[in-house]
Amino acid sequence: MSRIIKSGLIQMSLPMTEGEGSIAEIKEAMVQKHIPLIEEAGRQGVQILCLQEIFNTPYFCPGQDKDWYASAESVPGPTTERMAEYAKKYNMVMIVPVYEREAAGFLYNTAAVIDADGTYLGKYRKNHIPHTSGFWEKFFFKPGNLGYPVFQTKYAKVGVYICYDRHFPDGARILGLNGAEIVYNPSATVAGLSQYLWKLEQPAHAAANGYFMGCINRVGTEKPWNLGKFYGTSYFVDPRGQIFAQASEDNDELLVSEFDLDMIDEVRSTWQFFRDRRPETYEKLVEL
Repeated sequence: MSRIIKSGLIQMSLPMTEGEGSIAEIKEAMVQKHIPLIEEAGRQGVQILCLQEIFNTPYFCPGQDKDWYASAESVPGPTTERMAEYAKKYNMVMIVPVYEREAAGFLYNTAAVIDADGTYLGKYRKNHIPHTSGFWEKFFFKPGNLGYPVFQTKYAKVGVYICYDRHFPDGARILGLNGAEIVYNPSATVAGLSQYLWKLEQPAHAAANGYFMGCINRVGTEKPWNLGKFYGTSYFVDPRGQIFAQASEDNDELLVSEFDLDMIDEVRSTWQFFRDRRPETYEKLVEL
């Protein structure tokens, strides 16, 4: 019996930015811009929906302005609770990336996972934090400390990797070993520095570990930072490493696709990734 999943990714440009309103107003404008596409996903019968990295703010990391610390919130908290209403309304799992405040001075780049009945299942905190070429993320985020959890949702076992994480195959492998069937990577990445890797690394993770991935990138140019063009091109990739659905480079867009999770068993039975893997031989390579 086929296990057909309908999944959606939302890529979005910024409607209001620094200097055009308060932080609270900027966050609310971004949420309001997302709501019609979240509702459309629900109407189309999307079962698992993922939003982009820190979906409700600008990508403020090209600067080092501590005022943006005020945009962080608890997880679970106001935004996750708000999104849980849509999850429950449409019987739709949601991956909701936000800026998390655990306590004073403890701030994380986080994605909450909400089940189809609106239940908060848990969160992933971005583990690899860049600090280079305008991505001054160590000023804003502590490295994640929750490992690489996989969440049993109503429809599938879901893992999350966030943006810069995708440059590191280790966590992607752990997510596979932990049972992930779909790994979502919400991102904020611009043309130039690593665009050539966008369609290389994540298909490689999918193929090497035998799972599906949903890869999301925002669109547009964000003032006043002008880091560069966020080039969208969100996509789904299958366990063979083949991209089978892709969004535009420039438009606010809901990308929806259907795929059969039984393909995972087919691919893994052919290549026997987990039978032939030799983790005991890797231990000596990582002695520090």
